[in-house]
Amino acid sequence: MKRALYSLCAVFCAIGMQAQDAQLLNLKAEVRVDYQREHLDGSTYEPNTGFKGKYVNILMNGEITPQFSYSYRQRLNKAHKDQSFFDATDWAYITYKPDTHWSLSGGKQVVGIGGFEYDRAPINLYFCSEFWNNIPCYQLGASVAYSIGQGNDQLMAQVCQSPWRLSEADMYAYNLMWMGNHGRYSSLWSANLLEYLPGKYIFYLALGNQLQLGASTRLQVDLMNRAVSHHPMLLKDCSVMAELSHRCRKVNMFCKMTYDVNATGQEGDFCVTDGTEMKSVGAGIEFFPAKGTDDVRLHANAVYAWGKNGNVDGTMLPKQTRVDVGVTWRMNLLSFTNKK
Repeated sequence: MKRALYSLCAVFCAIGMQAQDAQLLNLKAEVRVDYQREHLDGSTYEPNTGFKGKYVNILMNGEITPQFSYSYRQRLNKAHKDQSFFDATDWAYITYKPDTHWSLSGGKQVVGIGGFEYDRAPINLYFCSEFWNNIPCYQLGASVAYSIGQGNDQLMAQVCQSPWRLSEADMYAYNLMWMGNHGRYSSLWSANLLEYLPGKYIFYLALGNQLQLGASTRLQVDLMNRAVSHHPMLLKDCSVMAELSHRCRKVNMFCKMTYDVNATGQEGDFCVTDGTEMKSVGAGIEFFPAKGTDDVRLHANAVYAWGKNGNVDGTMLPKQTRVDVGVTWRMNLLSFTNKK
């Protein structure tokens, strides 16, 4: 770990020295540490109880030229599957923007699936749907996006490695997204075709909707339907996630529910497996104690889940209760701006 940190610092400083003649470089770090207690049917579940180091992230982004920009995030506390440093890289991609409408990106990216729960940074989420907990959402690929009119709507097409890619198998995902922003309403919709086995596909239709209810209150509702090839079963394999939040000065309060079901009798959905019907409800509070910034955050929340999970190794389990408190802090480590 020390060698990795030293290598990162050396690379960042070298890039930073070059970036003085470009427009911008920002290097940041963020950390979240929690203490949680989990119970299953009234009994303490020790593997998920105690102090947990949830996230240690390094983030870097900036511009190489006015047309080329880059973004990078490394999760330092994530295990490496094959001892490759790149396994713990959430994303590392470069974007070319020839004009105000078009942009092309390539590298390791977020798989283009709709929904606001899916879109939010994991460090800002405390309990999530069974789908969210099982989707491998960072893959190598390329995308092209087009902004319509004044930029209130953006369409993106992406081709990337399948999240279910087996070893060296040649498997892909094809994603089409609409990102809209119209006053109080915002959307993250997608249609996805993902190869779960060579030559076999599962279809996603994800409809993420956000409504701003006044200046301080926000409602997010995600609806997702999934269907394996030749079995287009509506609402038999789906997820619903809804969160209502209210911010008052330094305090943010929220409540959330999730529902995951798969009653298709078909294989192919590796996120919410056949025989699953899980529900959860929870609530929490965030407090930002530092003056003039949200870079320090305290949180407390509780969630209860019930139902049946067809995956014996699933994240959500019947009669599961989790209480969680913790702290998150963010740090600006290095910044270079164009002196011109």
